Amino acid sequence: AAQVIQRKTREKARRDHYPAPFALIDLWREHGGSKSDMLAGERESVARLITGDTAQNLIRVFFLRERLKKAGRESEREIEHVHVIGAGVMGGDIAAWCALKGLRVSLSDIDVDQIGAAVGRADSLFRKKLRERNKVRDAHDRLLPDPSGKAVRRADLVIEAVAEKLDVKKAVFAEVIKQARDDALLATNTSAIPLEDIAEAVGASERLMGLHFFNPVAKLPLVEVVRAEGTAEETAAAGAAFCEAIGKLPLPVKSAPGFLVNRVLTPYMLEAMKLIEEGHAPETVDRAAEEFGMPMGPVELADSVGLDIAREVGERLAEHFSLEAPDRLQQLVRQKKLGKKSGEGFYVWKDGKPQKNEKSAAEPEKTMVDRLILQMVNACAGCLRDGVVEDADMADAGMIFGTGFAPFRGGPMHYVERRGRDDVVGALENLAEQHGKRFQPDRFWAKTKKKTKTKGR
Repeated sequence: AAQVIQRKTREKARRDHYPAPFALIDLWREHGGSKSDMLAGERESVARLITGDTAQNLIRVFFLRERLKKAGRESEREIEHVHVIGAGVMGGDIAAWCALKGLRVSLSDIDVDQIGAAVGRADSLFRKKLRERNKVRDAHDRLLPDPSGKAVRRADLVIEAVAEKLDVKKAVFAEVIKQARDDALLATNTSAIPLEDIAEAVGASERLMGLHFFNPVAKLPLVEVVRAEGTAEETAAAGAAFCEAIGKLPLPVKSAPGFLVNRVLTPYMLEAMKLIEEGHAPETVDRAAEEFGMPMGPVELADSVGLDIAREVGERLAEHFSLEAPDRLQQLVRQKKLGKKSGEGFYVWKDGKPQKNEKSAAEPEKTMVDRLILQMVNACAGCLRDGVVEDADMADAGMIFGTGFAPFRGGPMHYVERRGRDDVVGALENLAEQHGKRFQPDRFWAKTKKKTKTKGR
């Protein structure tokens, strides 16, 4: 029985990453017939586990979560009615989540069919989360399909979630500003466009902020609360409070290309694609990241996000950073092989799952983990240098709760401190020599040079 339980546990976690459940199984197997021996063994086991890296880093993650929650308690402004413009996957799911959490929501789109599809997805969410028929009914009553968009006039908060095109967003806000209340807060769900570019269409930029949700909205807890140069402190604080009120974790970030999460994730995913171009199997690349502790490999992640979106964000960020969309990515997008949503990308997808051939994939090379993870680490350093987030703890919080970055490692910047900055910078310099300037250590490392003990990888 212990072997069966152990095998099932291994499907969920690795012993070297999360030792506690395996220690519990070991105790039961060794002392299951004796309560006194079990208790004695447990005392020793718990004392050892609680002082280990995994437990200490997970305690750190708990306090990072509490700090994000605190950012959502600095405004008393109440938001009761949210108007969402754009009923695609992101807009529709944001609207559904807000209705689920008790807010009145109106949802508009020029395509009535999009609104219908969004309401259908909302019904699935309500039934899964609420279960009771009357609660599901009440949630539907709070979600108002609004093809005409007239409900924008009554909203406390207007969230734009249309196509990720600057001219489209500016046109939407040019109309919103004519109809919305003078005291209504305005937000964009842009994933990468600097708010200052959008603010040109808003006569009152002090009311404009970014509320960047992550897909799937119902599962990922983080929301980047983006503040532009003209955004009022009260607006950003109210945005963070809104996120906390709907059960999300607000991460304050400065308006900059890609903000935090996309700026860090994009080079990581592009590097994975470069490894594939070099002849490595997608399964091998994903396995390298998963063995490090990522919940999903970068290739599967790119397929899940959508390869068209990955290319679009990559090209937008390439205007500011040393990034280049690999030829293989360009080819797949031209062939309309966009990943999960089209049924094929780097993987073939069936029933929402990638069809991986793990047995034929080679073991990851030792340098593969560094090529992937140090891209993220170096991008985090750039974000800190540019003041995108307040400090290294907030960078770690954003990556853990926005991307699932290995929680047992405490975040990318904490990983650097445990491994040793000198070792990380040296590894980046070696990679730059072998693979190009995209690995050049960010200027942040030289400006904040700090000696740390090397504690393994």
